[in-house]
Amino acid sequence: MAAALPPCSVLILAGGRGHRMGGRDKGLLDWRGEPLIAHLHHTVRPLTDDLVVSCNRNQHAYGLYADQLVSDSDPDFPGPLAGVIAGLKIARHNWVVLLACDAPLVDRPLLDDLRQIAAAGDGAAMVRQGGYWQPMFCVLPRRVLVVLEQAWAGGERSLQKALLRERLQALECADDDRRLSNFNSPDWLLG
Repeated sequence: MAAALPPCSVLILAGGRGHRMGGRDKGLLDWRGEPLIAHLHHTVRPLTDDLVVSCNRNQHAYGLYADQLVSDSDPDFPGPLAGVIAGLKIARHNWVVLLACDAPLVDRPLLDDLRQIAAAGDGAAMVRQGGYWQPMFCVLPRRVLVVLEQAWAGGERSLQKALLRERLQALECADDDRRLSNFNSPDWLLG
């Protein structure tokens, strides 16, 4: 099934301040002997020849895991929507898999399912878990860039609200699906 899917870019967001991690850059925190981003890299590298990391610091370290690096146009850490806009602008393929750097348990079957839903419906596909959309696990057509830029220009800063302006197709996942775990506190790194 995956062989029939159109080529994709992968955009990993790693541009946050790391407030919940004491200001440390989450993607570079060690888990099971490697930085969190390395775990994602192992999973997504076979999917693409265009792995984009959106980061606002530590570009040299993130460069080891990316084909392209991008930073937000606003240097004050404006949030994930800014990172997605910047990443979509430079993505080389018409489809973009979007992930956060702090989700090292995501696997290929989940990504293939999202890509299949997006391609079949010719539009954005996003995980929905317990009735809630999970924008850090989605596949976007690059053409959504126009909608996101319009939302940004109108003052929207929420990635989820901006994406909800588009027709979304859901990949329903169980509430306890560990693949969707975000490592948002130092306690997660101990597991």
